[in-house]
Amino acid sequence: MDQQIPLSHEASAGDTNMRVTTSLPPEVVQCLENARFLHLATCSDNIPHVSLMNYTYLPSSLYSRSPVIIMTTNPASKKINNLVVNPHVSLLVHDWVSHRPTPTSQARRLSSSSSGVPSRSPVREPPSSLAALLFNLNTSAVSSISATINGSARLVERGSDEERYYRDVHLENNTFDDAAEGLFGTASRGAAPGEAGAESHAAGQPPQQHRGEGARLASWNDTRVIVVSIKDVRIADYKGAVRDWVIESPGNAEEPLVNGIS
Repeated sequence: MDQQIPLSHEASAGDTNMRVTTSLPPEVVQCLENARFLHLATCSDNIPHVSLMNYTYLPSSLYSRSPVIIMTTNPASKKINNLVVNPHVSLLVHDWVSHRPTPTSQARRLSSSSSGVPSRSPVREPPSSLAALLFNLNTSAVSSISATINGSARLVERGSDEERYYRDVHLENNTFDDAAEGLFGTASRGAAPGEAGAESHAAGQPPQQHRGEGARLASWNDTRVIVVSIKDVRIADYKGAVRDWVIESPGNAEEPLVNGIS
């Protein structure tokens, strides 16, 4: 007889504690403002595709009264091909400091190794002080939620004022100074933000230090701008509790404004 694994808190299928709002919940806004990357899921022919992306969250803009999320990508990317045939997307964002703690079984092996008791399992080095710091940050409840955001994505018209506006805002939001670059190793001073871990390759170009400024800017201008209109959000905390929110557009906010004028 099949037995279902009990959930830690409550069933997450379906709508849980559904609420309707015209703005994102404050904890989701905080999460979007703190996080460095998000996961973008697209789908075509029932085949999902997930990308780790730089992004920019805007509560409103010249072209939308509703909250939107901006991303850029190579025009020949898989996600672009998916979005052309299926604009429905799902995003996952959290600002947890991501580092895997030492499993109990490994800690026991480390203890056995230090006491001279032979172990048949491979023994890895003890976690570094940095790893311990990151783990402690997580357990100190720096963040306690993740947010799954569902919405509809569109490609902004190439060469339009709207494209230039969103691209400039996105570039400014994802350009960091030398201090941040040295600390996190993912900053992109002057580089074109796109897929995470490949900021300088967002439009297929080699890292900027191997190309001239003109070539870098030309490639950056070739990227496509993606605007995601948010439809609903699911908040999950570390205890397994979930809450659902539907974002109701104020007036005709789902329609882009023309030159920022309704």
